[in-house]
Amino acid sequence: MIQPQTHLNVADNSGARELMCIRIIGASNRRYAHIGDVIVAVIKEAIPNTPLEKSEVIRAVIVRTSKELKRDNGMILRYDDNAAVVIDQEGNPKGTRIFGAIARELRQLNFTKIVSLAPEVL
Repeated sequence: MIQPQTHLNVADNSGARELMCIRIIGASNRRYAHIGDVIVAVIKEAIPNTPLEKSEVIRAVIVRTSKELKRDNGMILRYDDNAAVVIDQEGNPKGTRIFGAIARELRQLNFTKIVSLAPEVL
């Protein structure tokens, strides 16, 4: 459950290290975002000498949440952190590598490039 002002880790090598959610894309008054939702975020911490800089506003897709995700078959997924992947306007990741496990639900949401780059899909 990601809401505005939530800090997230970055799960790719785009140059950002930490994001803060500003807005949830999709509906005018949605309170929470879950795995697979696109958010507007601001970069709070970035690696020096990379294309992305601190205080830059970007789009990101959520790939891990501490709040559990319940599947139809009864399986419950829960991660240790909240993490997102920085994307461009077309939904392609800006980084070339994805770190950590991601959920299988991203494949149904047409984030196939992120799924193919991930080392582990749960």
